[in-house]
Amino acid sequence: MSKKKISGNDLAERLLDFAVRVIKLVNTLPKTAVGKHVGGQLMRAGTSAGSNYEEACGAESRPDFVHKLGIALKELKESRFWLRVIHRVELIAPQRVESLLQECEELCAIIAKSILTAKR
Repeated sequence: MSKKKISGNDLAERLLDFAVRVIKLVNTLPKTAVGKHVGGQLMRAGTSAGSNYEEACGAESRPDFVHKLGIALKELKESRFWLRVIHRVELIAPQRVESLLQECEELCAIIAKSILTAKR
């Protein structure tokens, strides 16, 4: 990702797009016990990062903002874990997961940087 500054609206849209992509990916997972378990975990984490970011945007104070961004980051990191599981176990073709995993990495970096900036 380039070093250009990303606006809050751009980030909200990227998180929404990420959630949509997670939903679509989960729908392609095998309907096995493993696919259902991993899919459920990814669905919860991958769709909550954006909603937690939206909550952060409505925070009542800087500490509240930082806390809610921290929750969004935790959900993204959990999403990254489940995406890596899907990739490593090859529940679906690995190349179908790679761009979503890359987007997750970029979103983690953006949110982590936002937390550091907000703490200053």
